[in-house]
Amino acid sequence: MKLFSQRRSMFTMMVGILVFSMLLAACGSSNTGTSTTPTTGTSSVGPNGKGCMKVGVLLPETATSARWDSNDRPALQADIPQQLPGATVLYNNAQGSADTQQTQAQADLTNGACILVLAPFDSVKAAAIVAAAKAKGVPVISYDRLTYSSDLNYYVSFDGVAVGKLQGDYVAAHYQSYVTANGTKNTVVINGAQTDNNALLFSTGAHQALDPLFTAGTLKKVYEKFTPGWDNATAQTEMQAALTANGNKVAVAYVANDGMANNVIAALKAVKLNGKVLVTGQDATVAGLQNILKGDQSMTVYKAIPKEAMATAQLVAALSKGTDTATLTSGQTVAIPSTGGAAAGTKIASILETPVAVDKSNIQSTVIADNYVTVAQICAGLPSGTGGICP
Repeated sequence: MKLFSQRRSMFTMMVGILVFSMLLAACGSSNTGTSTTPTTGTSSVGPNGKGCMKVGVLLPETATSARWDSNDRPALQADIPQQLPGATVLYNNAQGSADTQQTQAQADLTNGACILVLAPFDSVKAAAIVAAAKAKGVPVISYDRLTYSSDLNYYVSFDGVAVGKLQGDYVAAHYQSYVTANGTKNTVVINGAQTDNNALLFSTGAHQALDPLFTAGTLKKVYEKFTPGWDNATAQTEMQAALTANGNKVAVAYVANDGMANNVIAALKAVKLNGKVLVTGQDATVAGLQNILKGDQSMTVYKAIPKEAMATAQLVAALSKGTDTATLTSGQTVAIPSTGGAAAGTKIASILETPVAVDKSNIQSTVIADNYVTVAQICAGLPSGTGGICP
């Protein structure tokens, strides 16, 4: 009996030690709850990106605008480590596919990205990326294009309505000579992709200036389309359709960006109307600026991407350092529009830079003065004296 009692006491003691060990382990794990907070190297990352040193940058495409790979990518890759020394940037480009962008985002999260900078290809579908990031405690900064998600943390861009208003105001100020020369008030409107919130904002701003002219009969809108994927070739087809439907009688072509404008100009060249139709654009691309110097495009909108990238980098650094971001956003917010589904009306803390209209008269004082492009770049292949700029 004594031996049995000793064995029982030993068994009870072992069970007690085991239970205590389990409780101790449970207490240890309760410090992080069920969080799947990412880590970079051996350093733990806190909530909302605090301590983060690995940043995922997700850009939408390269086919329709040269800006994404030529301007945004190098600026973000340089500015983020500059503002946050030691930071690693994981760069991805979706090449025009919302599904690819989601796969890239998931890969970044798996690889430890603890802040995401997301320029969505599709403003609606990209909400899934924000949801996946939130599940891992990763903040998302929507870059240039707004993502329709109530869980979005920040938005850095330009004032989209102001961009469209600059384009529309330019038409309102310069249409008369084109109407006179062409003997028609016909106006074609070629918008960007309806899945991109920016395209909706640009259209809204443009119509603020154009609609009074349409209502008064000063100009006549004969064609308007949103262009899927901002596809340049589709824009050319759209312009060809508008020309055919109106017997080549067109005075104004509102075009949302330079890439599409270049193809619209190709359609105009085919019927010998290039330089005779007022054509708008946006992004101040080299090709767009060359078209302006040659007289085939009337204007573009310069968005100083270095300012946008730097503001984003400063926001990333503030999140990582755990400092207040209020001084960066200055209380500014942007509301997700009614097309944003369940997220509609959600106000997102924002940083919005100011766009500038550019035509032949101020190329030197804007894009060249800012070293956004060089004279050598925009004069490459152009005859000496073109636009009064090329040597």
